[in-house]
Parts: sequence; structure tokens; C-alpha cells
Amino acid sequence: MDGKPTILVAEKLGEAGLKVLEEFANVDCSYNLSPEDLCTKISLCDALIVRSGTKVSRQVFESSAGRLKVVGRAGVGIDNVDLGAATEHGCLVVNAPTANTVAAAEHGIALLTAMARNIAQADASVKAGKWLRSKYVGVSLVADRARAIGVELLSFDEAIASADFISLHMPLVAATSKMLNDETFAKMKKGVRIINVARGGVIDEEALVKAIDAGIVAQAALDVFTEEPPAKDSKLVQSENVIATPHLGASTMEAQEGVAIEIAEAVVGALKGELAATAVNAPMVPAELVAGGSGVKSVKVTYASTRAPDDLDTRLLRAMITKGLIEPISNVLCEFGSFEVDVSLEGSIILCSQVDQPGMIGKVGSILGEENVNVSFMSVGRIAPRKQAVMAIGVDEEPSKKSLKRIGEVPAIEEFVYLNL
Repeated sequence: MDGKPTILVAEKLGEAGLKVLEEFANVDCSYNLSPEDLCTKISLCDALIVRSGTKVSRQVFESSAGRLKVVGRAGVGIDNVDLGAATEHGCLVVNAPTANTVAAAEHGIALLTAMARNIAQADASVKAGKWLRSKYVGVSLVADRARAIGVELLSFDEAIASADFISLHMPLVAATSKMLNDETFAKMKKGVRIINVARGGVIDEEALVKAIDAGIVAQAALDVFTEEPPAKDSKLVQSENVIATPHLGASTMEAQEGVAIEIAEAVVGALKGELAATAVNAPMVPAELVAGGSGVKSVKVTYASTRAPDDLDTRLLRAMITKGLIEPISNVLCEFGSFEVDVSLEGSIILCSQVDQPGMIGKVGSILGEENVNVSFMSVGRIAPRKQAVMAIGVDEEPSKKSLKRIGEVPAIEEFVYLNL
């Protein structure tokens, strides 16, 4: 073994991104893996990169046996990654949110204008040997009606009642699943046109078919579907009032290369231990923001002496004062959730969430004492007596699994974690 981490690339990634990965790690490009094969391979990998076609389920994280440190989603949406399971298993999830947004926006506008002018239907008609100019009269988009391309921007509730065009741009999460449904279609202006280059699941496709048949929705332009590819006999895809494209939103050479580089750099940075600006399940607070909100901002020193000359060199004194201000430096946890604590982030710590009641410190201390584990400090944070609290216990030796299990079985302790910093 060469000591390098191993990165599994489960879907096609641009050459520029692969080059970034190969300079740092061993790269395994294995495409079209079955869920079973992915679970088998993942136990040998430190990082995984996917696009939208691979589902990174809880089983994947469990199969990694703790080795998987980073999952990189080459694109924006992360609905194919089980974020809860990733966080539980200590795995960072990063995405590439900026590189393909222009391409997706361009595709959305292209679909909007093609739909407004019936381009796809007119093309099919001409190829069928017909010349029906009057049948395919489009909807005019006048540029001076609003900003940019002539679209008046409305809130969602306003849009579904009055918009001529509704273009969807959001991730697929619980709050957006089937966002357009029978109820929302019923509120729409007759003749509305729908564009979706986001995620298929944000539209109830059966409800959309009914809305088209009822004349509520005049046309729909769809780049994404609930199931991809959609069934060949799909009523939605086969409708003459629907323009369908095969998930092309980010499919430009520039976007593909940009996404590949962005996700490769994010994954490599995370494996190096760097802060990941695009982390999804571990948001990063910029250091300058943290530093700007607390601590000493400025120091003014006035020197006075009746004996010293006017040109006295004060550099040594200034250095001593500066050293005294900044040393010693230690990382201290001052707040945990809504609890105030005073915990030095060094060595080994047992952190407990518990109900505040008499004897808690003694019970935990006794368990540790029986194993000859020395306690270096204890800190309890609480809001009110006999209510919810947190307790931090510093130890000089590592407790056994048996002792930690006994601590977890103390009735008032709801959950705890052992940290070795």
C-alpha cells in the first residue's frame, strides 16, 4: 500500500476533475454499480463521488465500516444521498453548487422560449410533411415587461394564481415534494405553462397529466422526471403538449468540466482536513466572521516616566505586552446548544446530555474511579435546577468500553459521547 487514500468515482466525471483526484489519491472509476456492488466496494474507500444516478443509502454508510470520510455530489442536488445517515456515521457530504447553475438556467430559458413558440411541435409537424403555420402561433414574450428576459418575478402563492409561466428551481426535499399537485393546479390561471429543470419529484406527474387534459396547463417543458428515464408509454412524455428532454440541464462541456473540478477540489480538501466551503451537513463559518465577533479588537498603551528620555525605545516592552495578551492560547468550549459550559478542548472528554438531579457527578465519578481512571475536570451547564443539563468530564486515561456502557446506563443520562481530541 502506498498510504494514499482511495476515492471511488461511481459515475462519469470530467478528465480535469479526475486529474485533480489522481494527484492526491488512488482513484477507482467504477461506473453503473449495483447497490450491492457499491456496498461491497465502499468498505475499501475513503471517499465516494457520484452524480444524480447513484443512490447513497444508509446501507452504503453502514457497509463502509467507518472508513468513508467524504461523499462528493458532482452537482447541486443531494436528494440521492441519505444526509442523516452520513452525519450519524461522521461522513462529510459536499456538493458542487456553482459550476453548472448557468447551464441549468440557460436550458430553462431555452425550454421556456421553445414552449412559448411551439418549436418542438412545429418541427414534428414539418417532418411529418405538414405546413400548419396557423396552428402553432406562439405566446409573445415582450422584453420590456420585466427584468432580464421579460419574466415578472412573483412569490409562489401569487405565481400559481396569476403567472403565465411557472419555472421551478428548487431541491427535492420534504417541503418541495409534489409541490405542484391537484390542489395547486386548480388555483392556476387557465393556459399556464410549466418549466421544470430542477427535480422530477417536485411535480405530481399524474396531477400534471390531468391538468393538461383539463386545459389548465397549456404546455409543460420538462428536463427531469420522477423516474429517469421515464417509461416509454408515459402519458406525460407522449403528450403533444409536453416538451421532454433527457436531463440536459447541466450538460454543457463547460459545466461538466467546472463541476468535475469543483467537486474534486472539495473532496481532496476535505480528505486533507481542510474546511469545506460546500459542505452540506457541516456548515462552515468563515474564520474572519468568527474572529470579528469576539475577542480583543484593539489595545492602546500609554507610556509615562519622569526619568526616561523622550526617545526611549519601547519595542521590548510592547512585545512583552503583546505576548501577555495572546498567550497562553487554548481552545475552550463556552456554549453547547443553549447551555453555558467551560470545557477545555484538549485530551479526552465524556460529554453527557442528562436531567439535572443530585448525585450525577458522583455516579459517573464512581464508575470511572472503580477503573482507576483519573478525572481532570468536570463542568455542568444547566438552564434551571432539575431540568435538562449537559455535563462534561475530562479524563486522563481512556475508559474501557464496559465503563462507558455503564455510564450510558445511568438512568438520568439520555445520551453521551466520548471524545478523544
